[in-house]
Amino acid sequence: MGIPVIDFAPLLSDDSHHESYARSGKEIFHAFKHVGFAYIKNHAVPQEMVDEAFRWSKKFFDLPQEEKDKVPHPPEGWYHRGYSGIGREKVTQMVFDEAGIAQEREKPDFKESYEMGDEDNTATLRNIWPAKDVIPGFREFFIKFYETCYSMELKLLRAIAVGMGLDENFFVDYHKEKNNQIRLLHYPPAVEELMATGKLDGIGAHTDFGTLTMLFQDEVGGLEVEDIHHKGTYIQAPYIPGTIVVNIGDFLMRWSNDELRSTMHHVRAPAAEEPKDKSQVRMTKERYSIPYFVCADAERTIDCVPGCWGPDRPKKYEPVNAMDYINMRLNSTY
Repeated sequence: MGIPVIDFAPLLSDDSHHESYARSGKEIFHAFKHVGFAYIKNHAVPQEMVDEAFRWSKKFFDLPQEEKDKVPHPPEGWYHRGYSGIGREKVTQMVFDEAGIAQEREKPDFKESYEMGDEDNTATLRNIWPAKDVIPGFREFFIKFYETCYSMELKLLRAIAVGMGLDENFFVDYHKEKNNQIRLLHYPPAVEELMATGKLDGIGAHTDFGTLTMLFQDEVGGLEVEDIHHKGTYIQAPYIPGTIVVNIGDFLMRWSNDELRSTMHHVRAPAAEEPKDKSQVRMTKERYSIPYFVCADAERTIDCVPGCWGPDRPKKYEPVNAMDYINMRLNSTY
């Protein structure tokens, strides 16, 4: 199984009826139906902006620990804003009972993160920004970056809809509130032996639970995707300059009656660097990534996508409210 690389240039057009748009939409649909992942090149997020996002991410995580701790992620799992220190989060896969969650959390993910969302959502999910004098320009940049990612999100949703033979705005109409999330992730250097023996995790095997995810990687990489033909076998999804890694989430898989695939993936330990002093332990390379998680509007209830069910293909899932579904999944993570 290979992860396809799709040229998004024809899909930047506003003319969804053009032959090249329809053809590229089919490519997107085919990738998400059979693999669940795709590399997207020639997309709508300028590379200069992506590079700047990584520079800001490093600046944030380089802050003194006491400064990062001043903007903590709230205790509620659904309030995905602010900073989570190393060991705070454990990504779990479809584990909802307290005993199961507790067992999973015995080996927390070895990473730290900072999360933000729509700056205009001040009613329910207000952003938790560091003070401007602590990291000047950080807030202003990520407000712009968020809007740029949202614009790309809408183009992706239109392309998927066209590829499935739906009205181009079918999915867009459920994603108007910008109920999305940017997460800055930092994986510090770790003792290679602890990662290799499983005593520490990068991010354990899981599927994403929203509509879809746009992932920006650094050169270190580390993402691996399960081979759909060989369960438990993972293939590397290395960094490809100028691309976004896009994958389908559980919510869209459910919405499409499993027509689109939400694929298991994890973050493996990066390659270790040779210590200058041979008596020192080998440490993994430092890694950064920036996922943008797409979620449907909170108050919308989704039912099976037209064309994905019928007399010979019954609906597998009951209708579900977007907010209820996402909150259930988030509360098992924190």
